[in-house]
Amino acid sequence: MTDEKIRNLLESVRAGKATVEEAYEKLKDIPFEDLSHTKIDHHRVVRKGLQEVIFGEGKSISQIRDIIQAMQNKGLDVLVTRVSKEAGNEISVLFPAGTYNSDARCFYIKEDHSIKGKGSILIVSAGTSDVPVAEEAYIASIFFGNKTERLYDVGVAGIHRLIQNMELLKEARVIIVVAGMEGALPSIVAGMVGIPVIGVPTSIGYGASFGGLTALLAMLNSCSTISVFNIDNGFGAAYFATLINRV
Repeated sequence: MTDEKIRNLLESVRAGKATVEEAYEKLKDIPFEDLSHTKIDHHRVVRKGLQEVIFGEGKSISQIRDIIQAMQNKGLDVLVTRVSKEAGNEISVLFPAGTYNSDARCFYIKEDHSIKGKGSILIVSAGTSDVPVAEEAYIASIFFGNKTERLYDVGVAGIHRLIQNMELLKEARVIIVVAGMEGALPSIVAGMVGIPVIGVPTSIGYGASFGGLTALLAMLNSCSTISVFNIDNGFGAAYFATLINRV
């Protein structure tokens, strides 16, 4: 429940349009709702301006179902990350109003389509193999109300593909760069623009990439001053980019 909805509820009580008991029923689960297996942080949207998101990996279908239902009861949109294709199909049957994106491995139900960010967020991927992580960032960015663009497969092996899209890079307020292999692309992008660049290393690469560790260390050692998120953490990058885009 957002600040605005809480204020509207209190105004309804003052105006006699809702009883104190009705207001209590809607507010009683703030700051959290205990589902036994999960404690949902409903207060997060009031505290941080961004609601809690469900991490689907490791949760059963019934647990995810309970959490979605509880969030919908509070009038919240729903985003579930790291959902397998099989689980996504099952959840889509339970909640037909939602959408499952198999590339991003995300399921979401979104009724509020208003744009809350002050500018646009650009998601850049080095290669096509990095797209699943980039798509997780893209879906999360849109979910949080950002105008979001994509620029995929513009890695350093063909850097002219990036240079030919300089106008798109310059139009963004925040850029998220997703790259595996040696992880060089975020440093190059950050050296070409004067806005925040967030690097996301992926686990894509040959043996010496060590499951993304090489790309992670390369980004952490960048001389171009970038922010770096954990391996394959497209969601975290989108969350942080949203905070920047609302400043």
